[in-house]
Amino acid sequence: MDNIIQIKEIVKNYFVGTQIVRALRSVTIGIDKNEYVAIMGPSGSGKSTLMNIIGCLDTPTSGIYILNGKDVSKLADNQLADIRNSEIGFIFQTFNLLPRNTALENVMLPLIYAGMSKQERKNRASEVLESVGLGDRITHRPNELSGGQKQRVAVARALVNHPSIILADEPTGNLDSKTSIDIMGLFDEIHERGNTVIVVTHEEDIAKHANRIIRLIDGQIESDMINKQTKATSIKK
Repeated sequence: MDNIIQIKEIVKNYFVGTQIVRALRSVTIGIDKNEYVAIMGPSGSGKSTLMNIIGCLDTPTSGIYILNGKDVSKLADNQLADIRNSEIGFIFQTFNLLPRNTALENVMLPLIYAGMSKQERKNRASEVLESVGLGDRITHRPNELSGGQKQRVAVARALVNHPSIILADEPTGNLDSKTSIDIMGLFDEIHERGNTVIVVTHEEDIAKHANRIIRLIDGQIESDMINKQTKATSIKK
């Protein structure tokens, strides 16, 4: 097994006033390199908490999280920020683009923290925008782009640092059904190129693109199953 993610007995508790909210209850998951995984569950199931821990946006109350061979369970905030920038490409429902910056500038942003020269940043960002079908939109600002194009910029920004993992939170939540199909097709391509992709969603149509579906309920894993439909399609290809 070539695990890129090992989550062992993860517990996450929050305090709301004097009450303890048990968001995750002893969750154990292994995810291999180049897997395509959907994490599903109703509101309050713990899927967003699990995504925040996988994405190093939060730390567990107890348990171990090993990412790419490194124990990140108890790292300080600045260390987690370094891990996020180098290991994880985030894609959010709300795009999170800077409105005054062009598509190229938005995609270049993570490379500033990587210490790359300006010309190298431009070259790399242009190359990735081209790869997601936006080579002719690099000088456009977000208000000049459609919802689908904005999400493609967000995808390019997530890919620009060659991350170990692409982590998407409800990536089609603000898109119409046709644009959603286009964006999920792009995710399929990203996975086929060798990336590990994790999508957090409550939509069955989105989850069915993944090779494996993990379902949470009340902070615990309800099921963890191979998506036979996707497996059959990939074998057919």
